[in-house]
Amino acid sequence: MSGEEILVCAVQLGENFCLYFAGLECDAFCKEKILHRVLRNVNSQLLVVRPDLNMAAFEDVTDQEMKSGNGMHFNIHYYKTTTPSAGMPVAFSVQVEDKSYYMCCEKECGKMIVRFREGEVPKEIPGESNVIFFKKMFTSCSSRAFKFEYSLEQGMFLAFEEEGSLRKLILKKLSREDEVDETTKISFNFSQKESHNL
Repeated sequence: MSGEEILVCAVQLGENFCLYFAGLECDAFCKEKILHRVLRNVNSQLLVVRPDLNMAAFEDVTDQEMKSGNGMHFNIHYYKTTTPSAGMPVAFSVQVEDKSYYMCCEKECGKMIVRFREGEVPKEIPGESNVIFFKKMFTSCSSRAFKFEYSLEQGMFLAFEEEGSLRKLILKKLSREDEVDETTKISFNFSQKESHNL
């Protein structure tokens, strides 16, 4: 709790003696802008979504494959927030062939799993959501690298985990928020699409 004082004015006394106020913002997420980017890990591999395999992994990609962009050009949806100290709320979506998929997290067999579901990212989110991640600086001296904390579980970050020859996208628990774990480091590169505001 901060020591900051907020002046509020009661506007109306409603049914059951509920008091209504003017000038307060709700804790909803409202989409502000969309950026088009490719996402890279610390090994400069691109994140590629493969809905047919129900997974996403960081892969070495040729220039020709990148031009086709199938499953690798992400829309990063930025949302307005009333709690900026948590980080910038974002959601991710990607086009694969002619379908749109959004990133979300789901509990499966007691473990949080990153999934891509067919559909669109909502323009407004009234409260908590399994599609929101908080974008944070990876370190104070890495202005182009970020880590993404899952909004519903503090300390859980997007990361990659080696599984055979794959580097799968996962959620990883960090013991401290300021812990430097290279598997959680994600960089943005411009996509071929232009960024635009809503």
